[in-house]
Amino acid sequence: MDPETAGGAVERHLIRYSGRAAFTPEVIARAAGTSVFTEGGRELLDFTSGQMSAILGHSHPEIVATVREQVAHLDHLHSGMLSRPVIDLTRRLAESLPDPLEKALLLTTGAEANEAAVRMAKLVTGRHEIVSFARSWHGMTQAAANATYSAGRKGYGPAAPGNFALPVPDRFHPDIVDAEGVLDWRRQLDLGFDLIDAQSVGSLAACLVEPVLSSGGVIELPPGYLAALAQKCRERDMLLILDEAQTGLCRTGDWYAFEHEGVVPDILTLSKTLGAGLPLAAVLTSPEIEQRAYDRGFLFFTTHVSDPLPAAVGNTVLDVLARDHLDKRARELGTALRGQLAELATRHEVIGDVRGRGLLLGMELVGDEVLGAGGADRLGAAVTRRCFELGLHMNIVQLPGMGGTFRIAPPLTASDDEIARGAAILDQALTDAVRGL
Repeated sequence: MDPETAGGAVERHLIRYSGRAAFTPEVIARAAGTSVFTEGGRELLDFTSGQMSAILGHSHPEIVATVREQVAHLDHLHSGMLSRPVIDLTRRLAESLPDPLEKALLLTTGAEANEAAVRMAKLVTGRHEIVSFARSWHGMTQAAANATYSAGRKGYGPAAPGNFALPVPDRFHPDIVDAEGVLDWRRQLDLGFDLIDAQSVGSLAACLVEPVLSSGGVIELPPGYLAALAQKCRERDMLLILDEAQTGLCRTGDWYAFEHEGVVPDILTLSKTLGAGLPLAAVLTSPEIEQRAYDRGFLFFTTHVSDPLPAAVGNTVLDVLARDHLDKRARELGTALRGQLAELATRHEVIGDVRGRGLLLGMELVGDEVLGAGGADRLGAAVTRRCFELGLHMNIVQLPGMGGTFRIAPPLTASDDEIARGAAILDQALTDAVRGL
C-alpha cells in the first residue's frame, strides 16, 4: 500500500485514541532488535521500546521460538484451567521477589493489573478511598483511570468517589522548598496527607504509586520518600500498591525499582516489561492478603486470565534477563546514555534537566525560558519530528505543559554503538529544531 493510500485509510477508518497527539507519519512494516523499519524502507532506532515494553528488543529470537512452539501446543484455555507455563511463571516471579510477595495473578495489561489490585485492596480493607500522585498514569479502565491524574479526566462524567491526589515530589520543579531552595519533600508529604485526611470519610484503602513516575515526567522519588510514604500508609492501615509496569524487571538497573529503597509493597503490579512487548501482566501480594481476599469472595475472572501463551513468553523473559545479567547491563547502558545526555546539556542551553535511573531516563527542555511561553512544548514537538526524520523514534510526554519532557527507554539489549548513535541523532535534532524556531 502506497503512503497516500495508507494515509487515506487511516483518515477514514481509525478512531484517534491518543488525545490530540498525531500518529507517526510513516507506516511500520517490521521490527528487529533496537530498530523498526517503515514500509518505505527507512530504519528508526527505537528509543521507546515499543510502548516502553520491549525490553529485549523486537523479535528476540528466543521470544519468537517460544511463541511458535507454545501457540502450536497450547495457547488459550478456559479461565478456570491451569497450565504448566502459568504455574511455573507464578512460582518464578515469587522467587524473584522478597517475602511476603508469594501469591500471583496473571493478566494482560497494566490497567487490568491495577484494576485487580485496587479491587483486592478495597475488598480486604473494607474501604474504598484510593490515593495516587497528581501526575499519575495507571491505565484507562475504571479504577485505574480514577487513580490517573495526568490526563483523561475531563468529559467522561463523575469519577468514583474517594480518589485523592498527592503532590508530586519533583526536585526540578519543587512546590515546597527548604532554606537552601531545595525540595522539602517531607513537608510536602505531610501537607499532602493533611489534606487527604481532611477530605477522607474514614475509608482510606490504599495508595497506588509508581516508584518512578513515567508519564508524569520521569520523576524519580527522592531517597527516603518511599519509606516515608509506606509509613503514612501503615499509620492509616492502608495498603501500599506499587505499579512497576515500566520500572519492573531490570529496566532501572534493579530487578524491581522498589528494591533500591528497601521498601516492600503490600501489592505489586507488573505488566509491559514482563511480556517484553506481548500482553502479559501480574499482580503479586502476600499469602495473608490473598487469604483475606479469597475468604471475602475475590472475583476477577477475565477471558485471558492465566492464559498459557503469554505465560510461556514471561518464562522466557525471565530466562533471558537472568542469563544475560540485564539488570547490570541496564545500569551500564543507563550510565553511558545519561553521561551522553549530560554532555549534550553543556552545549544545548534548552536542556534543563537530565534524570532517571538505569534505562528509564528523562530529559526536560526549558524552551519557555529561551523561546517564550509555550516554547518547551513547541520545541519538544520539533525535536521529536526532526529525530524521526533523522532515524530515531523518541517519545515526549504528550500532556499539556509537559511536551518538552522526553521519556527515553531503549531496549536493554541495545548495543553501545546504538546508544551512542541515538544520542548523536538527538544532538543534531536539537540543533536543527532550535535553529528552525
